[in-house]
Amino acid sequence: QVQLVESGGGLVQPGGSLRVSCAASGLPFSLYVMSWYRQAPGKERELVASITSAGDSTDYADSVKGRFSISRDNARNTVYLQMNSLKPEDTAVYYCNARLSYIVYWGQGTQVTVSS
Repeated sequence: QVQLVESGGGLVQPGGSLRVSCAASGLPFSLYVMSWYRQAPGKERELVASITSAGDSTDYADSVKGRFSISRDNARNTVYLQMNSLKPEDTAVYYCNARLSYIVYWGQGTQVTVSS
């Protein structure tokens, strides 16, 4: 059974930092492209960042470039999203996504709230 379990969300002040993690099990993790998506209340889910299976290339939404960093540890079957200089508009549920061709898995999400 495939599981993607996010952790590390919480409440942080504007300008602060947070790192969310996604631990994968039940799949050949090193073969999958891993991504982070987010969904704010009343908005569509959007792609935040992606990383290739080998971790040698990353891509970011324009809104987070220079502030967020995605990384992965294939030995630990874990992908991370380091979020710096957080803004209130970054408030959302953050979802982990694993993709290999047409095979896609989602985590249950972790809430990130940026507020003073």
